[in-house]
Amino acid sequence: MNAPVKKPEVISMGCRLNLAESNALAEQLAGRDDIVIINSCAVTNESVRQTRQAIRQAHRRRPDASVWVTGCAAQVEPETFRAMPEVAGVFGNHEKQDATLLRDLMDRSDRPVIVSDIMTIAQTAPHLVTAYSGKTRAFVEVQNGCDHRCTFCIIPYGRGNSRSVPAGSVIEHIQKLVDTGFKEVVLTGVDVTSYGHDLPGSPNLGSLVERILKLVPDLARLRLSSIDGVEIDDRLFDLLTGEARVMPHVHLSLQAGDNMILKRMKRRHSRELAIDLVARLKAKRPEIAIGADIIAGFPTEDNAMFANSMDLVAQCGIVHGHIFPYSPKKGTPAARMPQLPHPVIKARAKALREAVAAEKSRWLEGLIGTIQNVAVENGGRGGHAENFAYLQLDKVMSEGSIVAARVLRSADGILQAEVVE
Repeated sequence: MNAPVKKPEVISMGCRLNLAESNALAEQLAGRDDIVIINSCAVTNESVRQTRQAIRQAHRRRPDASVWVTGCAAQVEPETFRAMPEVAGVFGNHEKQDATLLRDLMDRSDRPVIVSDIMTIAQTAPHLVTAYSGKTRAFVEVQNGCDHRCTFCIIPYGRGNSRSVPAGSVIEHIQKLVDTGFKEVVLTGVDVTSYGHDLPGSPNLGSLVERILKLVPDLARLRLSSIDGVEIDDRLFDLLTGEARVMPHVHLSLQAGDNMILKRMKRRHSRELAIDLVARLKAKRPEIAIGADIIAGFPTEDNAMFANSMDLVAQCGIVHGHIFPYSPKKGTPAARMPQLPHPVIKARAKALREAVAAEKSRWLEGLIGTIQNVAVENGGRGGHAENFAYLQLDKVMSEGSIVAARVLRSADGILQAEVVE
C-alpha cells in the first residue's frame, strides 16, 4: 500500500470559496508538511481578529513549522500580518493560483510579502475549482470577485472584479468529481449569480446549471451557495423550483429587512422583493428551505428598522441563518456612518439568531415522520438531506452514499432518523 502523500496544513477561515481554495493550496504544495497556511477572511473585524488568533495558535502548536498567511485579510492589510513575529510570509489571493511561485516562496527565509493588485486580475484559474467535504460533497468555484460596492463590504478589494470560470472547465471538473464517487456538488463564488457576464456570449448561472445537468447526467445532487435574489431570472427560478437534481435549499444574500437600511447598504433589492421571491419559490416547490445572511446593528438602524429584519425571518421562514454583528471595516462607506453601541449590536445579533433558531425548530418538527434522502458523511453516522437539514442515522452507513431515512424526532437542531432498508 502506498504511503499517503504529505500535504501542508491549511486552516480555512470564512466562506466556502476559501474552503475550495484551501484544498487547491494543499494539492499544489503536496509533499510539504512543514508549513501551515492560514487562509484568512476579512468580512468583519472579528474575522481578522480570529485570523490573528489562528496564526498564534498554529505557531504554538507547531513551532517547527513555518506559518504563512493568504486570503482576503492578507490581501487588504498584508502589513498587519507581516508585523506578527509568528508569520513567515504573506501572499495574496491571486498568488494562490501559481503553484511554481508558491513552491519558491515556501523556501524563502526573508519573510516576503507578495500581494498583487487584485483589481487588475481578469481571469479566474480553472484549476482552483475543487474542494471536498469528506467523500460526499465537493465545492466547485465557478466565479470570483464582485462588481458591486455594498457600503459595508471590503471583499471586492480582497477578491477583485467579477470573473467567471468557463463552463467547459467547470463541467470537466464536475465530471471528474462524479467519476471519483462524489454525489453532490456545490457551486460557489463571491457573487455566484453574476456568473458569465465576462465570458463570450454572456451566459448566466441558469445556463451553466442547465449545461451541468445535461452534460453530467450521473451527478445526483447540485446545490448553489449564497445567491443574490435580484439576479434570479426566470430560467434560474424554473431550475430551482422544477429540477429534482437541484437541491431545494436556497440561501439568499438578504443582509437586512428594512428598505432604508438596504438603501444605505447599497443593496439592489427591497424587502418586498425578498418576501415575494420566497413566496413564489415555496408556492412552486413547498419543500424549499430558505437560508439567509443578515447583518445586525448596521449604522443608523433604529428599533423599528431592526424590527423589520426580525419580521423578515418569520415572513421568509429563514431556517438556515448566517447572522453577522456589524463591525466597521476601514475603507468602507459604512464605517463613516453613525455607529451603534456595541452592546446594542450584540443584543440584536443574539435576537436574530434566536428568531432563526425558533423558525428552524418549528421546521424540523414539521419534518418528523417524513422520509429524507441523506448524503452520508461524518464517518457514515449522518448527513444532510436535500433541504440541508442534518440527520443523525441509527446505523453507520457507507460514507458518500445516499440513503433514505425516516425522521423520528428532533433534538438540539438535529434530526434523529432510522435508515429505510
